[in-house]
Amino acid sequence: MPSAQKLDTHHKALTLNLDPSTFGSFAEIGAGQEVARWFLLVGGASGTVAKTISAYDKEVSDDLYGTGSRYVSKERLEAMLDNEWNQLLTQLSKTRGPQTRFFCFVDTVSARNFAGTNEANGWIGLRFQLQPGGPPNDVLLHINLRDPSNALQQEAVGILGVNLIYAAFYEAQTKESFLEGLAQGVVAQRIEIDYVDLRGPAFESWDRRALQVHLVRAGLAEMVFFPAKGSIVPPTEVLHKKAVVLAPGFFGHTDPAHSQVHLRLLTSGVQELQEDLGETKSPLVGFFCLNVAPYTPDEPAPEIPDLLRRIDALLAAGGDVLFFRQPELYNMTALVNRHTQAPVRFAAGLSLMIRAFEDVYGNLEGRLLEALARLFAENVRIYVYPMPVADLQEWLKCTSTSGWEWDETNGWVSASQLRRAPPLGHLLAYLLASNFLVPMQHPVEA
Repeated sequence: MPSAQKLDTHHKALTLNLDPSTFGSFAEIGAGQEVARWFLLVGGASGTVAKTISAYDKEVSDDLYGTGSRYVSKERLEAMLDNEWNQLLTQLSKTRGPQTRFFCFVDTVSARNFAGTNEANGWIGLRFQLQPGGPPNDVLLHINLRDPSNALQQEAVGILGVNLIYAAFYEAQTKESFLEGLAQGVVAQRIEIDYVDLRGPAFESWDRRALQVHLVRAGLAEMVFFPAKGSIVPPTEVLHKKAVVLAPGFFGHTDPAHSQVHLRLLTSGVQELQEDLGETKSPLVGFFCLNVAPYTPDEPAPEIPDLLRRIDALLAAGGDVLFFRQPELYNMTALVNRHTQAPVRFAAGLSLMIRAFEDVYGNLEGRLLEALARLFAENVRIYVYPMPVADLQEWLKCTSTSGWEWDETNGWVSASQLRRAPPLGHLLAYLLASNFLVPMQHPVEA
């Protein structure tokens, strides 16, 4: 039986090797054979390791797992799982099946190349039984590798793989204990997990959508993706080489009327970017953006049911959602720019723009100026959606924000009609004149 205390990677691998009920195979492509190496290194590997394989050559990989999919993809991972699992059971179920909990660990990873020009990411999968002869359970992960060198990324994958196998067998009582064991010693600083797919009776009581939110709240991921239609995929799948419109907000009002207002803002931003791009054929996507932060610093962090309520309202309105760990717009810019070099635009209400000017940014040495410099990176602009005068006045009163003046047109205030006393007023004027802030037209009543 495993120890109740937290074990390091060495002792996790050794515990599995000394457990006579666990036995399996390893197939690793793209980041060495670092997971299998742990089990071979710590001793007693014959008690756990049936086979290790690393099919680096594309023709060899295609012969084993089939053609027609990208080599670092969910489809390739699933083909690897199916092939290795079927082979394991065919070869060993008669002799070992009655007393063995079989498992297959597979990964296909694009670690940092020699020039450092690739997107370091990968897919990791585990199929396992909780009881001898029992039904299989699957865990599929998409990861982003954050270490600066290939060697360190390989090392991190090795630790994560051992964590995954150990957590599946010994720490899967709750999603919290499972994810805590998975993350131990490697996630957040070295690896991000921005997608989890769980299958099988071991996870039948777990809420998959809540699990995605928990990845962000627990610091395992910087952002995850929720689609209005179709299945959840990693953010890179929907951002890669796309021109992007982001509509951030708190979205506390979840009734259909407010959701339609939110959708109108996002749609207007997408239309603005389409006009900016002109004849350019760049694919274009738009997303609502939520985050785990409370609306004000004095409030507690929102719980998962509240976050899912707001996400669901936006999905029901027809908009896709990116869910972020950090609320600052410049952090959103940095994350999206990992996956695309195409233009990035924010579609933001007037109140959010004011908040961006009023925030303290105490975590940055350059405070507001540094935040704006990070935000307005290459190809980034903010389309500022106008606000009814009454709503603006009420928002300023509720947030105790003062010092702003404005003109209005037909009861609406646009970014170009907003004024602030110097020095912030000079900065606002500069951003407007430089087209970093782009006022959107107030809606025309039908």
